[in-house]
Amino acid sequence: MYAPTSGVIEYKGRDIQDIVSRDDLMHYREGVQMVWQDPFGSLNPTHTIFHHIARPLLIHKKVTPGNKKELEERVYELLEQVGLIPPKATAAKYPHQLSGGQRQRVNLARNIAVGAEVVLADEPTSMLDVSIRAGVLNLMEEMKFERQMSLLYITHDIATARYIAEDLAVMYVGHMVEWGDTDEIIHDPQHPYTKLLVSAVPDPKKSIHEKLEGNKGEIPLWTPNSVGCPFAGRCLYASAKCREALPEVTQLSDNHFVRCYLFEK
Repeated sequence: MYAPTSGVIEYKGRDIQDIVSRDDLMHYREGVQMVWQDPFGSLNPTHTIFHHIARPLLIHKKVTPGNKKELEERVYELLEQVGLIPPKATAAKYPHQLSGGQRQRVNLARNIAVGAEVVLADEPTSMLDVSIRAGVLNLMEEMKFERQMSLLYITHDIATARYIAEDLAVMYVGHMVEWGDTDEIIHDPQHPYTKLLVSAVPDPKKSIHEKLEGNKGEIPLWTPNSVGCPFAGRCLYASAKCREALPEVTQLSDNHFVRCYLFEK
């Protein structure tokens, strides 16, 4: 694990770096779960799907210890909830017998098995065929609302982010440059990097002669000792002060924020 260079991550008001006791770690892991980018490497190939779902149920005491019937019923119920039908046949399979989309559904079943309140999804559909991405996204959307679950969805795909997120944060080399209401940012991007991202999304309504947002240079090698705006070296609007200090946050509306000297009052 990499040590954080700056900032704090809090869960229920507590810095997660301070969570060290076994009980506190168990509570944190129960509340915060992960969906990995690689559905082919996130499941143990030597264990059945039943084992993968049963394990978190047993570890977090979500079923009565020693009650095999209750455990089986709960595993089958979870598999059915994520669309893996028939659940009993699916539970008997090994990961290599499932498609990438089915494996991601297994991972989602593990999340809801422990009643996760926060799910971190790291590019969960990027390795899936386009034809099955929509099914996984729809399932995550249903889980989010039905279970009042917070979803932190990490992606490079603007269209996917727009579909699944109410709030959007645009990051460049580890810095948030613009964030707020998703529709507002997509329809009215303000930071030069956000404009560049949005303009690069294919749109059949645009003319092939329409000019895209410009940029220059290469992505910088950013370190904790670097200064200024990280996008300054590629920005067409950069001035001397952009290279000297990171801009302060400017609030553009009730739920729209940007870090850029172009908007400082």
